Amino acid sequence: MKKTNAMRILDGLGIPYETAEYEDDGEHELAKGAALRLSEKLGVAPETVFKTIVMRTESKEICVFCQSAESEINLKKARQAAGCKEIGPVRPEELLALTGYIRGGCTPIGMKKKFRTFIDETVILHDQVCISGGQRGVQIKIAPNDLIKATDATVVDLEL
Repeated sequence: MKKTNAMRILDGLGIPYETAEYEDDGEHELAKGAALRLSEKLGVAPETVFKTIVMRTESKEICVFCQSAESEINLKKARQAAGCKEIGPVRPEELLALTGYIRGGCTPIGMKKKFRTFIDETVILHDQVCISGGQRGVQIKIAPNDLIKATDATVVDLEL
């Protein structure tokens, strides 16, 4: 497997991780449960798969949220975490230009710019979690504290 930017960053930080490949079916709509199906493909518990959601505030600030596949993000809690009045997901067609990643391959590690990142507090309940590896069909398995370190994330309650 060719190393992705996210993997090269983790290597550079000396952070251990594993990779897992899966058959990419091209279906990446959150509303259709893409992250849950991914947990089935990987044979891991859905609560250990964390999806990356890129959002924009009313002041046009981009913020990144990581939420367990089995949960939905609570927009009120996302607004509180970001300290804003309004927040909503960016359009899928904007992802590549903003982050360097496409839907289904968007990871919080190594985006084009450094965005404030928030990870749901349930992440610390697990020995290892899965996040996108930076391209479709690839996941990174990583210890929660290492993910927090690599993304300089703030751990908050985001669950609905």
